[in-house]
Amino acid sequence: MRLPALLLSAPLLLATPALRAADLPQARFSHGDWELACDNTRTCRAAGYSADGVELSISVLFTRQAGPDQPVTGQVKIGRYGDNPVVDKLPKRFRLNLQINGKAQGSVAFDNDNLLGSLDATQVNALLAALTRKSSLEFVRNGDSWALSDSGAAAVLLKMDEFQGRLGTPGAIIRRGKQPESGVLPMLPGLSVKPGPLAPARAGDKTWVKQQGPALLKALRATLRSEETDYCPDLTEPDPSSQEAPTATRLTDTRLLVATRCWSGAYNVGYGHWIVNQAPPYQPVLVTTSGSEYQAGTITAAHKGRGLGDCWSSDEWQWDGKGFVLTHSTTTGMCRLIAPGGAWDLPTRVGLGGGE
Repeated sequence: MRLPALLLSAPLLLATPALRAADLPQARFSHGDWELACDNTRTCRAAGYSADGVELSISVLFTRQAGPDQPVTGQVKIGRYGDNPVVDKLPKRFRLNLQINGKAQGSVAFDNDNLLGSLDATQVNALLAALTRKSSLEFVRNGDSWALSDSGAAAVLLKMDEFQGRLGTPGAIIRRGKQPESGVLPMLPGLSVKPGPLAPARAGDKTWVKQQGPALLKALRATLRSEETDYCPDLTEPDPSSQEAPTATRLTDTRLLVATRCWSGAYNVGYGHWIVNQAPPYQPVLVTTSGSEYQAGTITAAHKGRGLGDCWSSDEWQWDGKGFVLTHSTTTGMCRLIAPGGAWDLPTRVGLGGGE
């Protein structure tokens, strides 16, 4: 069965009518070896990588909160995935020297436990200035060089300025001007969703789907988009003996959550989740076709970008008593073998405190 795209565009996964949160600002953009993720607090994170396939890989993450006069902070992560004769011999603590177009820009301290280092303000500013044009960017140690690609950086940083309303201001990275910083978009609070009450299970819940028959399955199929017509095979040809047969979990006295497998790939499986009325008309509301698990009022989704497991996407929906609200959505960045499980946390949807 066809595997859907990674969960990168959160609005496409929302279907409950009560989700005013769907209107929250967010952005995800990539170009060349750089990508951008801006969340609903208007915090933006821009990540850049070495060219794909190099022996010594590295990634840089710039983070900037919204609001006037906010600084850009920077982190560096050395790639370590599998055996590498250079990386494997790095000491417990060490430093890499930053060179921009052959000119020394100080050093960065690393710990071998996580291979993560922090850039100081001078290094951040030097890198940002270099990334607006074609530049040679290297982190070097004892003759070994970790090269950071500049491909796509200018486009990503321009999008970052645009999203935060910085274009034409002194604080813009790409298109600076004399417009006052007071016009920069302010930071917003993270999403706050109070978990809704859940009704206890009833004796007939386990057999409820089977009792409803084809009418329920037809109603569920009608919620799928045209490109999802080959999804959710158990809604078309149900097998009651299958472990993947649709199930129902009680939400309230009159509504249930129906779940069934909708697609599968070599290393991912996606489950559909619908809110339905207990009695006809069912009026199903599709939450997602890419869920992984439901537990105690929360639907979660976690999917590999590829079998190597060096890049993931994850999402979380919280029951608020009326519907499921997307409260968290993130990826770990590009599939570049920086680290098992991914290099960074690049959210587009966060809760209170998540934009810090």
